[in-house]
Amino acid sequence: MSSRLLRPARENLVVRIAAVLAAAGCAVLLGAPAADAHSVLVSSSPAGDAAVAVAPAEVALEFNEPVENRFTELAVLGPDGTSHWEAGPASVVDARVSAPLRPFGPAGGYTIRYRVTSADGHPVSGAIPFRLTVAGPGTAVPVAALTAGPAGDGSMPLWPWITGGAVLLGTGFAVARRLARANA
Repeated sequence: MSSRLLRPARENLVVRIAAVLAAAGCAVLLGAPAADAHSVLVSSSPAGDAAVAVAPAEVALEFNEPVENRFTELAVLGPDGTSHWEAGPASVVDARVSAPLRPFGPAGGYTIRYRVTSADGHPVSGAIPFRLTVAGPGTAVPVAALTAGPAGDGSMPLWPWITGGAVLLGTGFAVARRLARANA
């Protein structure tokens, strides 16, 4: 058999292999489940919706997995919704986030607001309400404007992954065709 007859067969084989690889890549990308490995709050002290007579010395949050030490926000807001009762910055040790508190003032509803970064890099935020039943001697630090995180649940949309996969597969297919033509 002449080598001229083998070249089209070899080109067809390369194109077929590239097409099979492209189809397999698309199937993998479209069939992949969304990543839901974000940290989840397991417990808090004080607990959500708890009624406490004495203000705690610290607030503590426990997550199901270690959280990153970067970009951690932890605030305790008083009954007016703007006064802050934390006495220092948040501390992160593995899956535990805590902050010291000043003695509380008026009785009423308090809220623990948190924002942490999961081990997978996604932000996780929430609020835990609790009630102080007996007023304390403390005074709060008023804050004119609260620092609010971005809206949404912090998850990444799916379209960048699909677009990136399509570009990657298209580039691989174009390179395979060019190599097939170069061998011809």
